[in-house]
Order: sequence, then structure tokens, then C-alpha cells
Amino acid sequence: MPRLTDARKEFRRAQIAEAAVRCFGRNGLERTSIADIIAESGLSAGSIYAHYRNKADLVQASAREVLAERAKVLGEYAAGDAPPGPNELLARLIAAIHPAEARVGVQTWGEATTNPAIRDIVVDMTEHMRAMLHDCVTAWLVKVEHHEPAEARESATPIAHRLMALYQAELLYTALQSPTEETAS
Repeated sequence: MPRLTDARKEFRRAQIAEAAVRCFGRNGLERTSIADIIAESGLSAGSIYAHYRNKADLVQASAREVLAERAKVLGEYAAGDAPPGPNELLARLIAAIHPAEARVGVQTWGEATTNPAIRDIVVDMTEHMRAMLHDCVTAWLVKVEHHEPAEARESATPIAHRLMALYQAELLYTALQSPTEETAS
């Protein structure tokens, strides 16, 4: 059997993580089995286990997959000539919320209250997201509002904190919508 290239391995890992997000969003973390993820991905058990040791690894990979997408978008915003201000940034983030991802996020938060490994993932992801928001707000303050960089970094801290809280509230709201409400909105 030919060896997988690094690019093919990353593609396969992403394929599995995306299947896991769909399963977790549909069935919940607790009720999703590796067999569900195998069926959803269309891959063999051997392929899944070649890339992930267990479901906890898949929860972590799923969280990182979702965050990587947000990081890419936030990085593009911060690098632009006119990064969006806090209100526009929040509106864009909210518009990009996918209901299944929101459900996975909220379920992961709940699991974090009793599972130290998941708690570490959630704390890491939350801090990473807040840091990305901070960078984006800092870029807006410097490039658009013409603040000095040091002042901008300091001023961005409470703004990023509030943006994160509002974004998390919107994730919770989206996660609690029923499937009927999802399709109607």
C-alpha cells in the first residue's frame, strides 16, 4: 500500500474532523460513536484510527478545525487596509455561525465542566479566539482610528473581551434553536 503524503494526511484528517462535527452537531458528543463517524466519513475504522486515537482526539480536532476557519477569516480582516470595527466584526462572525458547529461548541463547553482534557481544549480555544479578536481590534484601532500601537493594544483588551462574550452568547442562542427554526431563519 502506498504511503500517504503529508498533504493527503492533512486532507484525510480534515475530512474525518468535518464528519465528526456533523455527527456531533446532529447526535451530540455523548451519543456519537466512532461507528457514526466512520459511516459519515465513508472511511474505514483503520483510516480513522490511523489519524485519531479516540473520540476525545476527534473532539479536539473538531474544535481546532472550526477555530482554524475563524482564525483564517480574522487574520484576513486584521491584515486588510481597513479592518472592520467591533460592530462590523461581530456582525460578520455571527453571520458565519453554522448551527451544527454552534451545537458542538456548546456541547463541548458543557463537557468541559467535568472532563479535564476537554476543559483544557476549551480554555485553549477560547483564549486563542480572544487573542485573534484582540489582534483584529488592535489593527482596526491603528489603521482606521489612528491610535498609537501601544495604546491600541491596551484599548483593544476590553473590546475583545466583550466581543468574545457576545459571540459566545450568539453561539449559545444558535445552538438552542430547533432544526425547524434553523431552516426558517
